[in-house]
Amino acid sequence: MPSFIKAIFNGRMLVSFVMGFSCGLPLLLTISVLQAWMQQEGVDLAVIGLMALVGLPYTVKFLWAPALDRFIPPFLGRRRGWLLMVQILLAVAIACLGLSNPASNPWLVAFLALLVTFFSASQDIVVDAYRREDLSDEELGLGSSLYVNGYRVGMLLASGGGLILADHIPFSAVYLIMAGCMSVGVITTLLAREPEMSKGSPKTLKEAVVEPFVEYFTRGGVSWGVLALVFILLYKIGDTMAAAMTTPFYLEIGFSKTEIGTVVKLFGFWATIVGGLAGGVLMLRLGINRALWIFGFLQAVSTAGFAVLAHLGPNIVGLASVIAFENISGGMGTAAYVAFMAALTNKRFTATQYALLSSLMGIPRVLASAPTGFMAQSMGWPAFFIFCTLIAIPGMLMLFKFAPWNGDAARDAS
Repeated sequence: MPSFIKAIFNGRMLVSFVMGFSCGLPLLLTISVLQAWMQQEGVDLAVIGLMALVGLPYTVKFLWAPALDRFIPPFLGRRRGWLLMVQILLAVAIACLGLSNPASNPWLVAFLALLVTFFSASQDIVVDAYRREDLSDEELGLGSSLYVNGYRVGMLLASGGGLILADHIPFSAVYLIMAGCMSVGVITTLLAREPEMSKGSPKTLKEAVVEPFVEYFTRGGVSWGVLALVFILLYKIGDTMAAAMTTPFYLEIGFSKTEIGTVVKLFGFWATIVGGLAGGVLMLRLGINRALWIFGFLQAVSTAGFAVLAHLGPNIVGLASVIAFENISGGMGTAAYVAFMAALTNKRFTATQYALLSSLMGIPRVLASAPTGFMAQSMGWPAFFIFCTLIAIPGMLMLFKFAPWNGDAARDAS
């Protein structure tokens, strides 16, 4: 038990949480908060819609990740050196975005928002690599869950806190405050330790670009590499598809906006935090593979809860129960999912391989979620959510290959 408690409260776990906060903070500053600001300034809705394109760096960050593996800054080391630079540049970009004027120059705003997402995606690359190299295989589960929870806290501060502040002070001041909040990440970077240099960083840019993919696809064969990518796409696809339509679902069956905001957003946020933390702690005992099985099963079953709620109608107790179960199990599933992807990387090419895998995470959110409105409309709510439950089965079956019950994720991935 002492070693168990020590694992939970060591300094590396705090670093994982704070770095997660630093990564989550910028995300919604270029989405919901910026949309609200542009709407307030009377910017055309078509332009506001096009602003979604500034999020492109998050989906293609693997393109420049090799440079962060190959080159080592002359200060603080390979990971902390890059991290300090991108965090400072990110804070400056957020501040400059706040000093711009969406009404008079929306395209300058778009350019500055693109800089924010580029530096934010770069921070994600380095933090993911840092976490993989800093934590032992046994600590990856809990460290990943704390990172995810810190990420959610950062998102909540930027979106919820930012919008509340915007009712009392100008949006420009909100962005300056958020830029100042990035100092938490900068201080953590300066105080944290540099992970031990792994077996050898790439010596040339060509090696940094080509070798991560060669190593990945030759590790278990091309078919193994492709199937592993398919597994990453499928493991949370049902959960993702269901989540894309939950707000219209709540409204259509009769819940008020206040009930949705109170139960789904506020209560649900804390349920997800509890789920992520519980998942991380349980992974210390279960290991990543068993956690993927148990949390994945609970995640799938919780999606079926929405079908039950469709029959119950606007029952606030039913809503709270479904949200608690779904968000706790979803938080646990995400913690195991992120830890598995970290274990799948080779420490020599952590930044590039993890950037590729995490970029794949976003594909179901965009492509698989796109037809969900048509599906719900044609199938009806109960059948739609049952479909989202059943579509999780292929991903669960792939666990036999990639996360056998008595196996070890780090060993199986290597």
